[in-house]
Amino acid sequence: MASVYLTHQQKVLRLYKKSLRHLESWCIFRDKYRFYACLMRARFEENKNEVDLVKATLMLKAGEEEFWEKQHPQPYIFPDSPGGTAYERYDCYKVPEWVLDHWHPSERAMYPDYFSKREQWKKLREESWDKEVAQLQAETPAGGLTSEALPPARKETDLPPLWWQYVTRPRERPT
Repeated sequence: MASVYLTHQQKVLRLYKKSLRHLESWCIFRDKYRFYACLMRARFEENKNEVDLVKATLMLKAGEEEFWEKQHPQPYIFPDSPGGTAYERYDCYKVPEWVLDHWHPSERAMYPDYFSKREQWKKLREESWDKEVAQLQAETPAGGLTSEALPPARKETDLPPLWWQYVTRPRERPT
């Protein structure tokens, strides 16, 4: 699979976000963090209109080197993020959508709105499936995909390919 290149703007935004996250690890008090976050934002804002790409690239490189020198040795990792203490903890509760087809009618009667909407989705899925597959086949390059991003719907009335997985995704956590 070919790698996808990031634009200069994406690299700058990722550096900014990474810098703020590490700043949170350094400054545990909110007022101190806000002060330094405002200073950092001002540094990024100073150079946002730089038109010389060579100079902008050198500034980005210098910013990445500064980040590398000043990064926190043990940055805070959100529990649900990769490397966090609760990462993939609740995967055992993620039940596939087709299990709902086997619910007893008395169980379905407890959620009539959801199941009526689900039946509409299933009907719409059957109607749109051939169009979606045709669009995917037509827009797949000869060398294969370069990223996992799916193409958008081409007409306002069409659905994007494989929309079903977003409508029926499992719950993130048990409640």
